[in-house]
Amino acid sequence: MQVAIRRKTELVSQARLAHQLGRKLMANDVYDDLVKRLFKNLLHQGESNQVTFARRGKSARQESLHAAIQKAKTNFSRSWNSASDSPTDIQSDVPSNSFGLQIIDYYLWALQRMYERNEDRYFGTLASDFRLIMDLDDQRLKPYGRWYTKSDPLESAKIKPLTS
Repeated sequence: MQVAIRRKTELVSQARLAHQLGRKLMANDVYDDLVKRLFKNLLHQGESNQVTFARRGKSARQESLHAAIQKAKTNFSRSWNSASDSPTDIQSDVPSNSFGLQIIDYYLWALQRMYERNEDRYFGTLASDFRLIMDLDDQRLKPYGRWYTKSDPLESAKIKPLTS
C-alpha cells in the first residue's frame, strides 16, 4: 500500500496565501494533486490498471480524476524519459459497495490515529503493509516531504509534531 498525505494546518496556511493572491484553494484540487503524486510511479507497472476511488460527495468526478491520472503519467514520462501508456480504467464508488475501499478506509483510519493521536496500536498491526507513506508537509529534511519506506518505516517518534 502506498499513501500520500497532507496536514490540515499546512493546507490552511496554503489557503490563506492563495486567498491573499486572489485565488481559492479548493479541496478537489488538493485531492487531485495527491492522486497525481501517488500514482506517478505506479501506473507503468501493469499492462492495464483499474483504479477505484471513493466517491466524495454527490459527484463521481470522473473527468477530474482522469486528468489527474493523465498528469501522473505525463510526469512519469518526463521524469524517466519513458512512456507510461497502460490503459487505465477509473471508477468511483461508495465504500459500502466495495470491499477494497472499506479495507483502504481502515488502513487510512489507523494511519490518521497514528498522526493525530500518536496512537500506534492499530497502525502497528498494519505497518508492514505500507510500502510508502509520503508525508508531503514534513519538509524538515527534504523540500518534497518525508517519505517512509520499508527500510525507513514510520514510527511515532519520527512524525513531525502537529501544530494547531
